[in-house]
Amino acid sequence: MAGEGEYPLVMWFEELKKEDVPIVGGKCANLGEMLRAGIPVPPGFAVTAYAYKRFIEETKIAEKIYDILDETIKDPKDPKQYEEASRKIRALIESTPIPEYLKKEIVENYRKLCKKTGSKEVFVAVRSSATAEDLPGASFAGQQETYLNVRGESELLNSVRKCWSSLFTPRAIFYRTQKGFRHEKVLISVAVQKMVNSKAAGVMFTLHPVTGDTSKIVIESVWGLGEAIVSGAVTPDHFEVDKDSLKILVKQVAKKTVEYVRDPKTGKTIHKEVPPERQEKPSLTDEEIIELARLAKKIEEHYGTAQDIEFAVDRDLPFPENVFIVQSRPETVWSVKKEAEKPSTGSETVAITEAKMVVKGLPASPGIYSGKAKIVFSPEEAAKKIQKGDILVTKMTNPDWVPYMRVAGAIVTDEGGMTCHAAIVSRELGIPCIVGAKDATKNMVDDQTYTVDAKAGVVYEGVVEELIKPAEKVEAAAPAAVAQAPVVTGTKIYVNLSIPDVAEKVARETQADGVGLLRAEHLMLSVGKHPRLLIEEGGEQKMIDAFAEGIRKVAQAFFPKPVVYRFLDFKPDEFLALPGGEKYEKEAGHVGPNPLIGYRGAFRYIKEPDIFRLECRAIRKVREEYGLKNVWVMVPFVRRVEEFVQAKKIMEEEGLKQGPDFKVWIMVEVPSTVLLIDKFIEAGIDGVSFGTNDLTMLILGIDRDDAAVQEIYDERNLAVLRALSHVIRICRKHGVTTSICGQAPSNYPEVVEFLVREGATSISVNPDKVVETRNLVAMIERKLMLDELRDLRERLDRLEKNAEKRVFKWSPELD
Repeated sequence: MAGEGEYPLVMWFEELKKEDVPIVGGKCANLGEMLRAGIPVPPGFAVTAYAYKRFIEETKIAEKIYDILDETIKDPKDPKQYEEASRKIRALIESTPIPEYLKKEIVENYRKLCKKTGSKEVFVAVRSSATAEDLPGASFAGQQETYLNVRGESELLNSVRKCWSSLFTPRAIFYRTQKGFRHEKVLISVAVQKMVNSKAAGVMFTLHPVTGDTSKIVIESVWGLGEAIVSGAVTPDHFEVDKDSLKILVKQVAKKTVEYVRDPKTGKTIHKEVPPERQEKPSLTDEEIIELARLAKKIEEHYGTAQDIEFAVDRDLPFPENVFIVQSRPETVWSVKKEAEKPSTGSETVAITEAKMVVKGLPASPGIYSGKAKIVFSPEEAAKKIQKGDILVTKMTNPDWVPYMRVAGAIVTDEGGMTCHAAIVSRELGIPCIVGAKDATKNMVDDQTYTVDAKAGVVYEGVVEELIKPAEKVEAAAPAAVAQAPVVTGTKIYVNLSIPDVAEKVARETQADGVGLLRAEHLMLSVGKHPRLLIEEGGEQKMIDAFAEGIRKVAQAFFPKPVVYRFLDFKPDEFLALPGGEKYEKEAGHVGPNPLIGYRGAFRYIKEPDIFRLECRAIRKVREEYGLKNVWVMVPFVRRVEEFVQAKKIMEEEGLKQGPDFKVWIMVEVPSTVLLIDKFIEAGIDGVSFGTNDLTMLILGIDRDDAAVQEIYDERNLAVLRALSHVIRICRKHGVTTSICGQAPSNYPEVVEFLVREGATSISVNPDKVVETRNLVAMIERKLMLDELRDLRERLDRLEKNAEKRVFKWSPELD
């Protein structure tokens, strides 16, 4: 196997161990280490880093590569220079022929792999494995490329060369520059590994990746290749296993509509629709789940630290021979947190007095977090770069970003106010978030460590130990607080939700009295197309089913407590990114100069009733087919009484009729609704919910997403409070429910007190504020009762004194 010279050109996995990182990189060394530990790893070999070194030196392109880097990158902060250098170097490597003896070595070993697997031309995965991967203080993983379903000698050689060239992606060059690694000192190996013909695949952690609970193994899987999880294209099945007993504790099966599989004709990876009969079936059997957990436990014990593991289950082999581990690396998120608790002399750990502030913005979702920044400008870029626990830094998010927001440790955006998409979703997910930071994407650096203080709205360089430590103590204490029985209040405490997948967790941890706002926009994202395009393609049922499934998850989690579903607000700018968005929003003339006050809400239901009817059918399906009668509805952005009347008529035509267990609310977020509230009551509303975000905007004349005017955007403004008071008083007089689902009660305790004093029926807040708001409301209600008792006592005292006076005046006359 040895080539000419000091080191071998190719080494089989079974020859490797973890100490071989300098020769074959972290990925290949770990595969060999696992094989030695008795872990089932698909067979394969490593084209060593020495082979790459020989290639660039003997073809005399090494000097050219480093000359290009020196000549092209003059300004280390200019991303275009990294892109230009990358383009030149990759073209040079990929056009340079591989020396004959090296080609021969790779091909001969590929033939041995074919023979070993009993295949004429075995499909292989060709994976980059940089020699500095998984080193303390540096993670090169994910910077180079992987090629799947490679078959044949020619295709293999081309893929190996592409992997070599991927050592010089713009991101990899930038990272080495920032970390101070000399480019010539970082080499690359290539793993050539038999492809598992995946029936199912996924990832698992030997601790809970959200809570850090080390007693659990968490497994997420999908049909086909695991790439579907990484890309965010499919919501995976979620399983939790007790590490000691290997008993399955949690089993959440998602609806999986797409799978990435090998095309039997071309051999390439394709995206394929999952047949309906398999969409809601578990992608793993119970025995496969337990076997995976057993292997995860064994890997963790071998390495002595928590692991992030990739696996695949072969469709052609019997159990348990079909279960393979394809990669394992140290878990980083909770390891970083635990490391932050220890005293450190590392250059990235700084004292608060010495901490350098990088950017400042609005503290949109409270919390403190330290991690690596990833600057991204599109969901497609996020899919390639964002790893679990990274700080997501971008201009602004929309619903397309949610899969990547869910894995982020914190979020920082250049634009937006306290009620923008990034702010709302971050609060719901419990992720620290700073918005309106203006130059975050310019001033923050990819892969550099920062501390995000989303309580103060400040981002610092490095790990600010004094901030991280107290934050973790608070997080540790939180579960105990929510585990207690909820305090009883006269005012109902509801919760705002957007993402159905978190409903069960939110219901359990908050013990809210129901959902005061279930937003529809993220359900539309799960469908993946503009509703008008769906209708054009005959996909109406797809939208109905997707919406019904999302609503069902929430209604079931909270049953029998009410869930108030807000119909699509349907703002044109939010639908532009969806396939069909350009045609049916921009070209149709729906995107006006200010989408916040344009073609949206109830008015749009009247103009496009066929789309509104699909939502109505989804609600009816949840209520009738699933028997979840706790779902009510709310009509957003109602400007005129006639809009509500027509919307209600369409609902009735679709079988949604008001009654004791089906209430119809409207959002009060337009001044006309405030002024005409008596007319809306006459039209038959059961309840109202204040959308203080839009109501404040329209009363004060402020774009709520414009960071430049955020300092005067205030839901506590007297004009806004007078509007709330007027509506509550009129509704109380007529027995109509009043609630609030805007941000005001989540942000300001004084607004909560105002609403309770005015007599609001319920208050709906973000998940992280439910327990706090309930305790605050209980205190306010007790205070109000005490005040009333004191008033009553004072009136009784006055009556007694007046009675005594009357007796005193009358008594002498009796003599």
